[in-house]
Amino acid sequence: MTKTEQLRVEREQRKQEKLAKERERLEGMRSFEHQYGGYGAVCGIDEVGRGPLAGPVVAGAVILSPDCEILYLNDSKKLSEKKRELLYDEIMEKAVATGIGVISPARIDEINILQATYEAMRMAISNLKVQPSVLLNDAVTIPLVEIPQVPIIKGDAKSVSIAAASIIAKVTRDHMMVEYEEIYPGYGFASNKGYGSAQHIAALKELGPTPIHRRTFIKNFI
Repeated sequence: MTKTEQLRVEREQRKQEKLAKERERLEGMRSFEHQYGGYGAVCGIDEVGRGPLAGPVVAGAVILSPDCEILYLNDSKKLSEKKRELLYDEIMEKAVATGIGVISPARIDEINILQATYEAMRMAISNLKVQPSVLLNDAVTIPLVEIPQVPIIKGDAKSVSIAAASIIAKVTRDHMMVEYEEIYPGYGFASNKGYGSAQHIAALKELGPTPIHRRTFIKNFI
């Protein structure tokens, strides 16, 4: 065997070892799906956007088939933007069903962020084309939902379904904030996604609030 061939073999071996390790990690993230799979369709639920000063709160709901393999699924916060975008496309292609719920800043001000988060989650569930039999939620129990629920602390890092939900919610909201940058320039929405960065707060003080700012969140800045 030539040195070039040997290097190729070693590269392929490392690749296969890395793949095996990733599949082992994913199998560990399917433990809740295995545990509750007897109920029927298992749906992961997560949200993004509780903390920003501007923009909506967005929830995702995802049902994956038991044999669905989406490599590198993880908590959306642990992934690069590029990786999230790639995984978003794969989730939307492979999932049994997906649902998104979007609650506006005005509604957040009206009912508070926790109730708005619950409302977004209920909306995401109602937008699924398949009725779930059990919900795996990231940390919360959603009021006014009759489907059995399993709240899991840090669930987006422990369940493939919740991880997938966190990714589609994050990518959906990020795209919205990039579009808002075009409508309301100067606040840095494309980069800060509505969170309270120094640039955002300085612009808020100089330019004042936009229609997508949460009035109950910005009282200390205007």
